[in-house]
Amino acid sequence: MSKNASSFDTGLIRQLAELLNETDISEIEVEKEDLRIRVARTITVSAQVAAPMAAPAAAAPAPAAPAPAADKPAAEAVTGEVVPSPMVGTAYYSPEPGARPFIEVGDTVREGQTLLIIEAMKTMNQIPSPRGGKVKAILVEDGQPVEYGEPLVLID
Repeated sequence: MSKNASSFDTGLIRQLAELLNETDISEIEVEKEDLRIRVARTITVSAQVAAPMAAPAAAAPAPAAPAPAADKPAAEAVTGEVVPSPMVGTAYYSPEPGARPFIEVGDTVREGQTLLIIEAMKTMNQIPSPRGGKVKAILVEDGQPVEYGEPLVLID
């Protein structure tokens, strides 16, 4: 244990934290011999959405996200169940470029129906609906990089 404490590099932690900020990722972990360092930050996700095209606000730094919502009246707030991203990758609306999207705002979906696909490490992963309902909003743009836990779709 004392061997780990003496080789503990706070400079490395600072570099990892800077890397998180520069790349806008939520966590990073490095392991060297018997020392493992994990640096993570919390991401606050609001279940209230101002408009179906909320992707630019989600990609912006946390302080900038509430500003667009403040411009809209509270009556236009969309409620429902948020479907979060189960992984880091790139979200796509359709199985291939030019194909019809899996879903559109206003569609009724059933439990298990594919909502989007997320490409991660050259693998296309279908994202199923956790329940049936009506698609209230698609919270990401086609081809947008997404983080783990990032809201993808709102189902009412």
